Amino acid sequence: MIMNNKTVITYFFLLGFPISPEHQHPFYVLFLAMYLTTVLGNLIIIVLILLDSHLHTPMYFFLSNLSFSDLCFSSVTMPKLLQNMQSQDTPITYAACLTQMYFSSHFGCLEIFLLVVMAYDRYVAICLPLHYTSIMRPKLCVCLVLLSWVFSVLNSILHTLLLARLSFCEDKVIPHFFCDISALLKLACSDIYINEVMIFFFGGLLMVIPFLLIVVSYVHIVFSILKVSSSQAIHKVFSTCGSHLSVVSLFYGTIIGLYLCPSANNFTVKEASMAMMYTVVTPMLNPFIYSLRNRDIKEAFVRVLIKKSI
Repeated sequence: MIMNNKTVITYFFLLGFPISPEHQHPFYVLFLAMYLTTVLGNLIIIVLILLDSHLHTPMYFFLSNLSFSDLCFSSVTMPKLLQNMQSQDTPITYAACLTQMYFSSHFGCLEIFLLVVMAYDRYVAICLPLHYTSIMRPKLCVCLVLLSWVFSVLNSILHTLLLARLSFCEDKVIPHFFCDISALLKLACSDIYINEVMIFFFGGLLMVIPFLLIVVSYVHIVFSILKVSSSQAIHKVFSTCGSHLSVVSLFYGTIIGLYLCPSANNFTVKEASMAMMYTVVTPMLNPFIYSLRNRDIKEAFVRVLIKKSI
């Protein structure tokens, strides 16, 4: 149906990952393995934290929420990408596209807030150890996670509603492997000024403020570490905080590079790889980063296995 020289779009076509046809099968196997690893790794973290009472602490409560967010974040994009790689026809309905955009935005924001909350938890544990139990009460931990969910939902709803009011031209091909908001805006015929302002404003806030809070937390942590004379204590602190810093660096590095420093108007292999990094690779690596360098997780895994074998 045509209205004012604009087409009412009912579906789009996802261009997919920019790889040559002869490499489709190897990449399909690779992406499938990455996705299965992401799901399995994060499920193991969640189950271990639920089953082992030794992990019922604020730090692991936040980690279980991060693992759940990672699992969902990857599941928003990967199943559709894998399906499209097995088919020449890659349609996605308008409603499904908006839904995918909403959830990718939601879990991306949730990841940011949870990383800030985890940095605050480490700050209190290391800089204010005597007051840790009185500050990080269960009620506060639940409130921090709920606030992270609420802010993520509100941010995602705002961008989804602003996008839903736009009209789209006859070009239905989305130059991406999922319905990313920036890719959808390039197909719009309507004025996208408000959308761009809101993305720049809230995107900047979501990037800058949380990042600064994390930096401030770790500056205080470093100064506290320097006051400690025990090399064993210093090693333990760096081991605990190193995992979180690794995740922060991976996630923020790709997000900033992709959205705040775009390379071109067209969807390139570089942009696809960076998008893949924060939607799939980082959620896949998080369980390994937190478990391989974490003695508590390893011991919990052994205890759960022993209980199951008895």
